[in-house]
Amino acid sequence: MTVPPRPDAQLHFGVFFQGVNHTTIWSDPASGSQIDFETFRRVAQTAERGLFDAFFLGEGLRLREQDGKILELDIAGRPDAIAQLAALAGVTRHIGLVATQNTTYNEPADLARRLSGLDLISGGRAGWNAVTTDNAWTGENFRRGGYLEHAQRYERAGEFLDIARAIWDSWRDGAIAASQQSASWASEDAIRPVERSSDHFQVTITPTLPRSPQGHPVIFQAGDSPTGRDFAATHAEVIFSRHGTHFDEALAFADDIRARLRAAGRPDDDIKILPGTQIVLAEKESEVEEKVRWVKDGQYTGQTALSLAGQVWGRDLSHLDPDGPLPTEDPEHRAISETRGAPRHGQDPHAIAREWRARAEAENLSLREVVIATTERSGFAGTPAQVADELARWVRHGAVDGFNVSPYLVPTGLDEIVDWLIPELQERGVYRTEYTGTTLRHHLALPEPLTHRS
Repeated sequence: MTVPPRPDAQLHFGVFFQGVNHTTIWSDPASGSQIDFETFRRVAQTAERGLFDAFFLGEGLRLREQDGKILELDIAGRPDAIAQLAALAGVTRHIGLVATQNTTYNEPADLARRLSGLDLISGGRAGWNAVTTDNAWTGENFRRGGYLEHAQRYERAGEFLDIARAIWDSWRDGAIAASQQSASWASEDAIRPVERSSDHFQVTITPTLPRSPQGHPVIFQAGDSPTGRDFAATHAEVIFSRHGTHFDEALAFADDIRARLRAAGRPDDDIKILPGTQIVLAEKESEVEEKVRWVKDGQYTGQTALSLAGQVWGRDLSHLDPDGPLPTEDPEHRAISETRGAPRHGQDPHAIAREWRARAEAENLSLREVVIATTERSGFAGTPAQVADELARWVRHGAVDGFNVSPYLVPTGLDEIVDWLIPELQERGVYRTEYTGTTLRHHLALPEPLTHRS
């Protein structure tokens, strides 16, 4: 048997509480509220019981719409991430707490202080998924409105991170008095003011908080364009990628990131790669396909299928029967809403319609069945042993360092992973059996922050 290139690699897990989406099965009787704190607490504590590295919250700056109307089919939860994670810090002890926060519409002095507060409150467990936003629709919520072009967004994000790190480094080590017998609470030169001036920012600040036990919040990044990958290689410590289904794609992505790291003067293992994924488990192999079908049926209701098909056809199809045939008329060539995911992905809607019709005719499928059949299966499905073998292969062959798991049901969607899958991974020696540290940086086996290296 060929020895994998990383035979001792350890798998890292995060849980991604999505919020706004249609892939969480909100209508199941076992589903909890998407807003009540109890749901978040249950998910975070289950993940901690499973020795996960991090609890990860998405961000929604505006509700999604379709044809100018609020899309009522999607879950619309997701309270402010930093507020929610600060509350979770009080009911957890080890798990990292990662907030998605936008660099396009936040300001660095304010956000750096709030993230530093979360890091201190949690004892060094904070992470920041630094994202940009590319549409004017979201910008309408903000005074300056509009949006930035792709290159400008990343230019602003880079400056934003540089300022945030300078703020976090403004308190020197040993600044605070070690005992109450000291002459003063902090030394005279404890704090360095931060000043920055550029086209994007005018900042003058004397920061108010010292560093946490992990130095800085851990920086996550999720861009997949060439510019986004270069940004990650320069600034990030963890990448939340979309390559969590196909091994070859994941390995190619990881190899590309390692090459960009070397070009940026960093070691090629200086970033952890945690793609988003879904895991569906069944106790018996004969039950796997039925479980997968149950999940898909819950994620793609009749109304959701009509909504997604309507984006292909460029018109409202809500009058149709989702269990009936596809529309007989051809799609319209018109702009579709940019406020939610669409099945077009830049393709010709007529080509998609032809593909769907051919599939429906060949397999005698209804509209809803076509939507489900043409939606690529995401992530992993199988028995706990089968999935454990596959995840071990991915991490030991260098395709990933772990996964950010999106449960298809909350708050109970992690139970089977923690109770069935984690023991199988531990048996294979690919997953921790206890927490050995208290900070997110330690859980992820990350080195000290980039600005602290000689």
